[in-house]
Amino acid sequence: MELTKYKLRDLVDVTRGMSLSGQFYAEEGEFIRLTLGNFNMNGGGFKKNTSKTDLYFTGTVKDEFILKKGDIITPLTEQSLGLLGTTARIPESGKYIQSQDVALVRCMKNRIDSNFCYYLISSNLVRQQLSAAAQQTKIRHTSPDKIMDCTVWIPNLENQIKIGRILTDIDNKIALNRSINDNLEKMARQLYDYWFVQFDFPDENGRPYKSSGGKMVWNEKLKRKIPKEWKAKAIGEIENNIITGKTPSCADEDNFGGDIPFVTIDDIRGNLFVFNSQRTLSIKGAESQEKKYLPVGSLSVSCIGTIGVMGYTAKLSQTNQQINSIVFKNEYNREFMYFALKMYFENAKAKTGNVFANMSKEEFAAIKVVYPPKHILQLFHNKVAAIFNDIKNNINEMNNLTKQRDELLPLLMNGQASVNYHLSHD
Repeated sequence: MELTKYKLRDLVDVTRGMSLSGQFYAEEGEFIRLTLGNFNMNGGGFKKNTSKTDLYFTGTVKDEFILKKGDIITPLTEQSLGLLGTTARIPESGKYIQSQDVALVRCMKNRIDSNFCYYLISSNLVRQQLSAAAQQTKIRHTSPDKIMDCTVWIPNLENQIKIGRILTDIDNKIALNRSINDNLEKMARQLYDYWFVQFDFPDENGRPYKSSGGKMVWNEKLKRKIPKEWKAKAIGEIENNIITGKTPSCADEDNFGGDIPFVTIDDIRGNLFVFNSQRTLSIKGAESQEKKYLPVGSLSVSCIGTIGVMGYTAKLSQTNQQINSIVFKNEYNREFMYFALKMYFENAKAKTGNVFANMSKEEFAAIKVVYPPKHILQLFHNKVAAIFNDIKNNINEMNNLTKQRDELLPLLMNGQASVNYHLSHD
């Protein structure tokens, strides 16, 4: 496959978004402002930003900054390592505003296919050029001109379309798995709410407890009525093995680059089960803090900076100091604890309007939740564990598909892999 050399400016037009005054940020409105939090660091693509509450913008917006479904965007600021070169597609027209940290990429007709362009910009070829040209500050920046200055080698339009479709098919499967997982977690959450919020768990006759007249008693610790024989318990009373993460000495490069996931908040965000991490530890680095090892199935919870981001370890792992992790002794607590903490952080956010805080290990362990008798806990586990296992398997498949796509991408881009894809494919 013959490739032709271009500057990206010969193929695309890249523009910066508008500066948005904070005085017009709001918790509701017509338009949502795009942020760096809309780029999925785990596999690429668009994601809803759940880390901020004031995402709406109520000020005046020019039409050119109101984006359409399918528009390609890329970050101009590297808030997290590796963010430059990430691409996303706008999921809905007339809803999202392009902010100044986000670039819009418009493809020139009959020169470059939009699907192909989406993957070209996120390829290592472009990423490496952007990284080399980025301003060397604590938080690195690029610009529309620097993006358009990148040199690329691309095939003819027909082959671009074929390559774009192959890679899009893979991403569509990843998106399908992500949607399935969202629905599966919602199903499990509904059951949790029904049993542990509304207290309509099955009684001894299989009827919904509270709705059937089950006895409710006042709990002074929780300042509310709960089912008879239920208790208010602190997280540390339920599971007392709580590990706060730690970072090995960064002065010693030999501490990093091995096979042991070193989990941060960004690795957990959007992943109920964490298989991979942006950084890894060597055996030397991990063994230097051997008491920080987390077995598979530990629940990691962010407690510094953005609190309440949660996910389970899918491999033997360690985390940084922003994360407290529960190592379970009783497997029946595993799914219950996830939803109990999720509801706690949601309620705290609703009351304060703030998701940024610091929570010590002691404060984390002291969080009180409504705790059911063993047989109810076991019954819930038996119903939800299978759902969580399906989610885990889907995430593993997504990771494998992402790896395949990322390995296939450079081969297709540089002509090392042939394209056998019918344009009539539906």
